[in-house]
Amino acid sequence: MEYLKADYTEVWVPSGVVPLVRFADKVTGLASTGIGLVGVGDIPMSDAFAQKLRGFDSIVSWYGANREEFRRVVPGEFHRALPPEDDPRHAADFFAAQVGVPYGMVPGIRDFASQPRNEIVIHPFSGSAKKNWPLEYFRELARRLPLPVEWCAGEKFRFDDLGELAAWLAGARLYIGNDTGITHLAAALGVQTIAIFTASDPARWAPRGENVMVLRNPSVETVLDASARWAAAPQ
Repeated sequence: MEYLKADYTEVWVPSGVVPLVRFADKVTGLASTGIGLVGVGDIPMSDAFAQKLRGFDSIVSWYGANREEFRRVVPGEFHRALPPEDDPRHAADFFAAQVGVPYGMVPGIRDFASQPRNEIVIHPFSGSAKKNWPLEYFRELARRLPLPVEWCAGEKFRFDDLGELAAWLAGARLYIGNDTGITHLAAALGVQTIAIFTASDPARWAPRGENVMVLRNPSVETVLDASARWAAAPQ
């Protein structure tokens, strides 16, 4: 999306993601726009909403690509929200190609300043149990790591929004986690990141960046060795 930035850029995204979009002139939560009702049954598009859409020189959307009734009434360029299963490209390359981003560009979020702290963040969960490295491995890892550990989970882990989470992650010495959105966020922030993959394919879904190390079904010893190297590297 940042690659598409124009003289004026307005971005509509899920409400939880709003704090992460820093490049746009205006960022709006999708639910508050009323877009979800567009093209549904006999509900007409409101005059105000139609006038709003006509005010843009161009509209690029990953929303509604699978809804023919939506595309009939909303002018714009529509793209798939997920790569096809048979597409061998990394997901970042797939999305980049949709809008003409030069091959090899690495997405990033660099606008979150945070006080550096000499601690390691561990996030031991994900949206799917099959993507999780065993919890007992994380616990053993935490006991043996050379620096204090902050768990990105539990009662003490509470943030009002993803912006607060990003600012907290940005100050960590090292981040270790499964294939999950928070791991991708840490990598995008430039944090030294160890991403552990079990079930999903890192060739398609691994976070990218100079500070990212991807490990596939590693042992605790392997992650400890990798952590020692990353923790010793200059920030």
